[in-house]
Amino acid sequence: MATPHPTPMQQSDEIDLFELVGALWAQKLLIVSIALVVTVAAAAYAFLSKPVYEARVFLQPPTLNGIADFNYGRTRDAELNPYSIGEVYSVFTRNLQGESLRRAFFNEVYLPSLSESERAGSRDLLYTNYLNTLTIGTPTKDQPDRYSVAVQSDDPVEATDWIKDFVARAGAASEKEMITNVTREAEVRARNLSQQISILQETESKVRTDSITRLKEALSVAQAIGLENPPIISGNVAAEVSATMDGQLTYMRGSKALIAEIKNLQERQTDDPFIANLRALQIKRSLFQALQVNPENVSVYRRDGPIEVPDRPLKPKKAMIIIGGLVGGGILGVLICLIRLFVSKRRKALNVS
Repeated sequence: MATPHPTPMQQSDEIDLFELVGALWAQKLLIVSIALVVTVAAAAYAFLSKPVYEARVFLQPPTLNGIADFNYGRTRDAELNPYSIGEVYSVFTRNLQGESLRRAFFNEVYLPSLSESERAGSRDLLYTNYLNTLTIGTPTKDQPDRYSVAVQSDDPVEATDWIKDFVARAGAASEKEMITNVTREAEVRARNLSQQISILQETESKVRTDSITRLKEALSVAQAIGLENPPIISGNVAAEVSATMDGQLTYMRGSKALIAEIKNLQERQTDDPFIANLRALQIKRSLFQALQVNPENVSVYRRDGPIEVPDRPLKPKKAMIIIGGLVGGGILGVLICLIRLFVSKRRKALNVS
């Protein structure tokens, strides 16, 4: 079977490799010109655009010394479990990543730094740009406890100040929350102890009143039988008689002793010395009432290294932009030349046909 010969249109669509290279070489000035134009444009962008600096700080859990004041008075005997480093640090990291802190910083720091024309734009768009400006890095597998905060700005000093302010706000909010938790828990414990003490004092007062009533009844019996002094009893007697003569035999103490005891109970100023474990409860209450945490003596985080003013911009990366412009310009020039070549061959094929 005979092989069909290619039509003139098909022959014109086939381009020899050497012919293609030769055609590109013939248009080398155009390719170089386009590459130079694109490179110059990229260089202009690299040198004229505002540099962006990035300040970054790394944050780690506090030390035992930093949380020591939070645990003052928190012992097993006081029925308060001490705070661990992880518990305190978790309060800080929660505040650090909290939306309330971001919003407050956005309204109080970021927006005032913008011009009036910039603030007139969409608030949602401004907040999105702000979130791209201030970012929080989460822990990694290698460093599961280390967070980072980064701020990008065209002013390196401003970026450093912002990052210090943001971290300080997170720390202050966390310290306030921890101190509130500690003092509030101490207040609740002190109030519970005060209630226990009041109940014991009230109970002891009623016990004293009951004792006076019983003694008065015994006095009436002693006076009725003319017993002023306790009788002298020898030999084996019942246990209740030989002991304290309480209950029904209280009258056997004699009227003189009963009158003296009633007078002593009635004139008693306080029942506290007669309440068991009262002093221990009062000591605990005093400890909780006096519990105070000085914010200057505690820390909920620590910085891993200093916060330094960046001296080298993060972007634009001038060398990369210029090289990218040169490569991209060369590719663009080659594409334009290839398009011209294919268009030219297509026109010739159409004219031949």
